[in-house]
Amino acid sequence: MTRLLIIEDDQLVANIYRNKFSLEGFEVETAPDGQAGLEMLEQFQPALVILDLLLPRLDGVEVIKQIRSRPQFRELPVIVFSNTYLTHLVQEAWKAGATKILSKASCRPKEMIEAARSAIRQTGQPPAPNTVSPQLPEAGDAEFRQSFLASVPAALGEMRSLLQAMMRARAEPNRGPLAQDLGRRAHRLAGSAALAGLSRIARLADALEALLRELAEEPARISLSTMRTAALAIDFLGTLAHRGRGSEEAEPASSPVLIVDDDAISRRAVAHALEKAKLNAVSVEGPEAAYAQLQRRRFSLVVLDVNMPGMNGYELCARLRALPEHERTPVVFVTSLDDFESRAHSTISGGNDFITKPFLFIELAVKALVHVLRGPTEAPPPVAARVPAAPAGHP
Repeated sequence: MTRLLIIEDDQLVANIYRNKFSLEGFEVETAPDGQAGLEMLEQFQPALVILDLLLPRLDGVEVIKQIRSRPQFRELPVIVFSNTYLTHLVQEAWKAGATKILSKASCRPKEMIEAARSAIRQTGQPPAPNTVSPQLPEAGDAEFRQSFLASVPAALGEMRSLLQAMMRARAEPNRGPLAQDLGRRAHRLAGSAALAGLSRIARLADALEALLRELAEEPARISLSTMRTAALAIDFLGTLAHRGRGSEEAEPASSPVLIVDDDAISRRAVAHALEKAKLNAVSVEGPEAAYAQLQRRRFSLVVLDVNMPGMNGYELCARLRALPEHERTPVVFVTSLDDFESRAHSTISGGNDFITKPFLFIELAVKALVHVLRGPTEAPPPVAARVPAAPAGHP
């Protein structure tokens, strides 16, 4: 029987994959962290290793390096789970010797099983016999989906409590660990949602995790703006979970995002952020050109600079709201202003949200994903109204 080792700290995900591979005729063991995985490697002698990159005690990149440093395991296939936004970790995993890298937020058991069989075949070893029909690995997903959805409200409640604690913390060293804990919870949410077939939850949680991990690495970047964005994402994950109680939702229509900014560097920055979220974008230099585009075609989101010559962003937003096809298109203002008057202007002119310059690319990616996944049929309240003001002395 072909042996397989899964190194994964999320016990729920590990058990799901253990059961799926066992049904396929594999002998499977699991390890809850990188160090335990290396110890089990010597004892179990697997034909394949599947591991998460983000592990306690010893991260996935270091595990791969240590596997490749041992002569008997230099050719051992290693399939990696990764957050698609953590490109530096993905590159390090390839350099360390990963055989294949899959997105944890979008990979389903069938895809993983096929990847495992292919990797084993390439080593010249016979893969485990396919003892069940191709449909069976997905059996039970409906039951798992309902169980997962029932657990989401409590998970999001804990995330909101951590976010509030991060807002109250005054010292940057205290904020970093809280952001890291939040990131781990978003990571688990993304993996479980993917297994449950809830691609929208998985996609947004994946992006939120990347934002929180960047904040954990650089606590100085934690601001009222980034915390508002995190709060927006957590709230909308709850909405998606409520929607998902029926059946799996189809991905939203792939109409592009319109970027309007008279500064070429700013347009490129916004476009780069949207690329991270796998959103297509159309960029225009000025408000008149933007209005002409809006009259001709539909957009899933408009990202709009406030200060532009001729017609400012507020005026353009008011004009686009008069177009029937864009009456409820989400509009996010990008501005260097973060005061009450600016927020009031954005709301009065018909905007849904705003982000302050300078912004993190991943922060804008998270915010854009929320509004695109929400779609044009709902008009959410301003985020600022749901997030309490930061205590004195906070950014």
